[in-house]
Amino acid sequence: MFGYKTIKRLVISSLLIFSVSSAQADILPNRQKIDGWLSELGGSNQLDASKKVDWGVLPGPFYTPEMGMGVGVAVVGLYRPDNSDHTSQTSSLGLSGFASSTGAFGLNFTNYNFLARDQWRLFVSGTLNNTPTYYWGKGYDAGKNNGNKEKYRAQEFDIRPRLLYRVTDATYMGLGWHFSSLNASDPDIGAAKYFAQSVGGRSVTSSGVSAYFSYDTRDFLPNAKHGQAFEIVYTYFSPELGGDNRFNTTQLQFSTYHQLSEKSVLAFDNYARFSSGDVPWNQLSLLGSSQRMRGYYEGRYRDTNILTSQLELRHKLDWRHGIVGWIGTGTLSDSPSKLGAKHWLPSIGVGYRFEFKPRMNVRLDFGVGKDSTGFYFQVGEAF
Repeated sequence: MFGYKTIKRLVISSLLIFSVSSAQADILPNRQKIDGWLSELGGSNQLDASKKVDWGVLPGPFYTPEMGMGVGVAVVGLYRPDNSDHTSQTSSLGLSGFASSTGAFGLNFTNYNFLARDQWRLFVSGTLNNTPTYYWGKGYDAGKNNGNKEKYRAQEFDIRPRLLYRVTDATYMGLGWHFSSLNASDPDIGAAKYFAQSVGGRSVTSSGVSAYFSYDTRDFLPNAKHGQAFEIVYTYFSPELGGDNRFNTTQLQFSTYHQLSEKSVLAFDNYARFSSGDVPWNQLSLLGSSQRMRGYYEGRYRDTNILTSQLELRHKLDWRHGIVGWIGTGTLSDSPSKLGAKHWLPSIGVGYRFEFKPRMNVRLDFGVGKDSTGFYFQVGEAF
């Protein structure tokens, strides 16, 4: 299932993560000095309630063969819209981005607003990317054959605001909007052929209205220690709403969190996404992302329907350090009735956590899939 080289990489990554989190070498600056540097960047591990938004910024370099040398940055903001409201969770803004020497850039953000003693919740998530990437085609057979891999540059904008109202204890209903625009520029000959034969073509705009049902008892959304969440999201896309195609998607997610000790949390997540209608190629369900099925290149496996499960153990070490380990599996199909009948793919990995702000982690994950690996740098937990 996993090759020797892949297992070796996973073991080495585990050792490196442990070494980074436990090293006490004299040549390194002590923690008090690092805390001082981080405080200058807004990285105090105590919330400053006197500020409207308690900001923190953490930059760092990176290199990939596709994008060359670059710099990444994580930005975290914590705030309370109403300082007299001690019922609602602390609101948060998490942002991770990068820019590289090849002109590639990307920006991902999540914003959680808890209002009127948690009577209202306003959430916004979004992505802005201009990055080299690959397309394999639709379905399991297309994704497993690396000969189908074709390069293009994705110029993408995606935003999803939603407003939820509490109808009873921990139960919310609401409406949202999903707008997505993607242009596949500079495609290889094979990619251009794929897009010409796919719904939507090279340039796709999708716009839809979403209905939300949510039951949520998590104590802190970006990094829950206990509680559970069950969510159903139905989205209807149509030309009348500003998109190119008429189709719909339904997402189901159930997550639960168990605090095993003061420093350990066991988290479990189930996720399913179903789509029907004239679904564009970029709106098919993806098996592989920074949130689930880590270890697979995002977009390699895509189809009409997917189902995934993952179990993650999170452990806080001393100071700001933490580690995680997870196992997961997922499947995809062009029909809901065939989902799970075959083609189950594995996911396993380890991760390092650095608590930049109170309970707001910058995460670095290394995931391993079937003949595939992936690194992920994000703000907040995967789920």
